[in-house]
Amino acid sequence: MLVVIDVGNTNTVFGVYDGDRLIHDVRLSTATERTADELGALLLPLFARAGLDLSAADGVVVSSVVPPLQAVFDRLAREYFGCEPFFVEPGIRTGMVIRYDSPGEVGADRIVNAVAARELFGSPVVVVDFGTATTFDLINAAGEYAGGIIAPGITISAEALFLHAARLYRVDIRKPAQLIGRNTAGAIQAGIYYGYVGLVDGILERLHGEVPGLRAVVATGGQAEMIAEGSRYITHTEPLLTLVGLRLLYERNRGV
Repeated sequence: MLVVIDVGNTNTVFGVYDGDRLIHDVRLSTATERTADELGALLLPLFARAGLDLSAADGVVVSSVVPPLQAVFDRLAREYFGCEPFFVEPGIRTGMVIRYDSPGEVGADRIVNAVAARELFGSPVVVVDFGTATTFDLINAAGEYAGGIIAPGITISAEALFLHAARLYRVDIRKPAQLIGRNTAGAIQAGIYYGYVGLVDGILERLHGEVPGLRAVVATGGQAEMIAEGSRYITHTEPLLTLVGLRLLYERNRGV
């Protein structure tokens, strides 16, 4: 049993694999003040409800974009899962050439996604990850990580609107029933949703122009399915793509 952990700025996703099959996953908010003991107290009962005993794990792999939490997850793995954790960090075996000026600057989650997308869809392929930031990452025809694009995420973009426009109030971010809003909530939803779909498709249209033979555009992250519904260019959605990549990287580095 392998425990995979994707620590993002907003949410942390925990998954359990039996071989290559994901058998359960749990999403918690990321909180830098949360201790290993608090995480253990939350997680063990949640997985126990699914009939899983995390203390019997055979391995733990962690990808984190929140450096202050590394020590927390190290202790969580050792004391609650009984394993020394494997962290995704520069120097690990990815099986992929990283074409980046400073490879150590690339977020761990982006490399994990790239590894998973190439495995599942071949190359060239683009991964769009909808998180706190929205990232576009290209794996070129040679199967190399070729770089990417970082844009503000849809949630923080909407929060900027709510923060700076005193008479506009927060609404649920979702695809509206119609393009033209007939009330303020509908108008805001249309602007946020279709404005963001336009950002995504505008970037993807340019990528199609620069990358001949682009095989697939894979969306992942919390809003992947919602945005894909309105996109002309997203071909696949894999909300848990990062968990797939974590499993692959663990297997490639086991025993190294």
